[in-house]
Amino acid sequence: MALRAIPLRRAGNREHLFLGGDRELVMFSGLLAGALIFSAQDLRATIFGIALWFVALFVLRLMAKSDPKLRQVYLRHRRYRGYYAARSTPFRDNPGPPGGRDT
Repeated sequence: MALRAIPLRRAGNREHLFLGGDRELVMFSGLLAGALIFSAQDLRATIFGIALWFVALFVLRLMAKSDPKLRQVYLRHRRYRGYYAARSTPFRDNPGPPGGRDT
């Protein structure tokens, strides 16, 4: 008896992206650019806010293209940094930082 092959569709396994970047980061950068534009109400602030939005969108698209879950990976890395300190080998006795705490 042969094994049954079940195709996995791409639409069911895609990440939730907005305008090609991470949803939360794209919306937050748009919120920051919009807040800058509407709070300053100046031509220079408007130009800078629009430029900030397009640069942030470009960078977030590059980030999502390399790894759609890069933000989650980075946040998990920051959370566990104190637990998994970088060590060259498990047999080396590495002293902690001068403060006495691993952070």
